Amino acid sequence: MDLPRSFSIREGDLRILNPIDDVKLATLGRVIGLRPGTSILDLCSGKGELLCTWARDHGITGTGVDISTVNTAAARARAAELGVADQVRFEHGDAAAYVPEQVFDLAACVGATWIGGGVPGTLDLLERGLRPGGMVLVGEPYWRLDPPDEKTWSACHARSRDEFRDLPGLVGLFGECGWDLVEMVLADQDSWDRYAAAHWLNLRRWLDANPDDELAGELRQELTDDPLRYVRYRREYLGWGVFALLRR
Repeated sequence: MDLPRSFSIREGDLRILNPIDDVKLATLGRVIGLRPGTSILDLCSGKGELLCTWARDHGITGTGVDISTVNTAAARARAAELGVADQVRFEHGDAAAYVPEQVFDLAACVGATWIGGGVPGTLDLLERGLRPGGMVLVGEPYWRLDPPDEKTWSACHARSRDEFRDLPGLVGLFGECGWDLVEMVLADQDSWDRYAAAHWLNLRRWLDANPDDELAGELRQELTDDPLRYVRYRREYLGWGVFALLRR
């Protein structure tokens, strides 16, 4: 059980595996009012930057679950680097099947709602590990502009126009599911650029070092195609944000 090797190559030494940067991540922790001792469950926790930096800056405790062995190892190393290994722990496993042994003050799934088949199902997964009155964080794409054709939504990694909503539609969906939106931090084009362009540099450096690898042809084509696809489509059409929700 693991992610394909191409994910680790593409992400390289990135610590935040979505299009918000460290400043926005810190802003999110501040605006939701984290306090020392707040317990957090992070499903699809990536390299653990959310839990580790919030443990350092706010004194939270937490558990992260991720399907990638590379990410899990990086998260544990980051916790040790920041001196918070006694506050946060990271488990390798399928976040969709994870059954918490305790309830948490906050449950997060930042950028991986595919684990629940979309936002509604992911909210259900998060709520099973949440104490009554606890907060949920969901990271999710939305359309900044209405995509005019299949080429556009496909370039934005959507299977159809309807896979994502626009921002009012996404906020409305939270309400339809019985949740109040109480805070949000949105990616902007600059933070998108930092996330997307880092992939290209990671790919190029890996290709230069591994020209004969079995993945070289596939990743060479990705590096050829993705920058133009990004500036033509994703940068203009696709938004992304983290949304803080409380059950009504």
